[in-house]
Amino acid sequence: MVSKKFRARGIAATVAVLSLGLAACSSGGDGDGDGDTGAKGGDGDLIKVGFSQLGAESGWRTANTESVKASLTKENGIDLTFSDAQQKQENQIKALRDFIDQGVDVIAFSPVVETGWDEVLQEIKDAEIPVVLVDRTVDTTVEDPYVTWIGADFHSEGVKAGEWVKENYPDAKIFEMQGTLGSGAQVDREAGFDETVGADKIIGKASGNFTRAEGKAAMEAALQAYPDMNLLFAHNDDMGLGAIEAIENAGKVPGKDIVIVTVDGVRDGLQALVDKKFNFVVECNPVFGDQIVDAIKKVHAGDDVPKETIVVDKTFDQSITQDEVDARLY
Repeated sequence: MVSKKFRARGIAATVAVLSLGLAACSSGGDGDGDGDTGAKGGDGDLIKVGFSQLGAESGWRTANTESVKASLTKENGIDLTFSDAQQKQENQIKALRDFIDQGVDVIAFSPVVETGWDEVLQEIKDAEIPVVLVDRTVDTTVEDPYVTWIGADFHSEGVKAGEWVKENYPDAKIFEMQGTLGSGAQVDREAGFDETVGADKIIGKASGNFTRAEGKAAMEAALQAYPDMNLLFAHNDDMGLGAIEAIENAGKVPGKDIVIVTVDGVRDGLQALVDKKFNFVVECNPVFGDQIVDAIKKVHAGDDVPKETIVVDKTFDQSITQDEVDARLY
């Protein structure tokens, strides 16, 4: 039997475009790895949902978790069991198997990396539990492994960053700080950016694992290895913010000596734009818990849903105002 590769990427004909709004995130994204189970009650039985979040590696992820927890509530008809994988695939696979054992109605998860899911996805399929993928993608040989996927177009985000660099700094010597290697966000942002600027413009790469601390460490090493570097493309804001520390500690001026382009658009990242330490940010909106609830309800009811739903992203440069940043809810 010929293997089939299923992966959510790009805008398909079935894509439903989500409206971009700064919907409020409630607090409560504890990210402690303990299951949070909603109580049953109200009007009839609730939909039992197991949600596995990949971790709490960044401000973006925290905002996304808060949006999920604020939306997947008993008031919205959901009996939620939440699990934080702490950026470890083995934790996530265990959580997915626990959801099977618990007999949940729907499984939703944001995969840590793209590959390595074949066995557990087949187990979920054999248990006849529908899957809603959130944010990141999977690369699997399992046929029809999920019903629908909701998230950003990571490839397009990389292209947008690359287009800005190509227009404004065509001769830049670029260091690319990758996210968690093998994750959909890393793979697609890198592909979109590299295709746009040209591989010959990129003098070095290293992973900062989407975290501020590892971003700082990767930048410290890069400054030593690539002294001619004058532009950083970081796959998320947190790594870029860590890089600022390394650049300043090296006696250089972020935003001037080294131009910084990132992806996410969290408040700290946009503040760095106002402070002229970042130069360009491509947004990846984390607040779409209400759309996840809507998809879960439709999937549970057996209604038709689009295979992909793309969250629309904006871009920001140093013209952003302090008032815009202060109004940011994540």
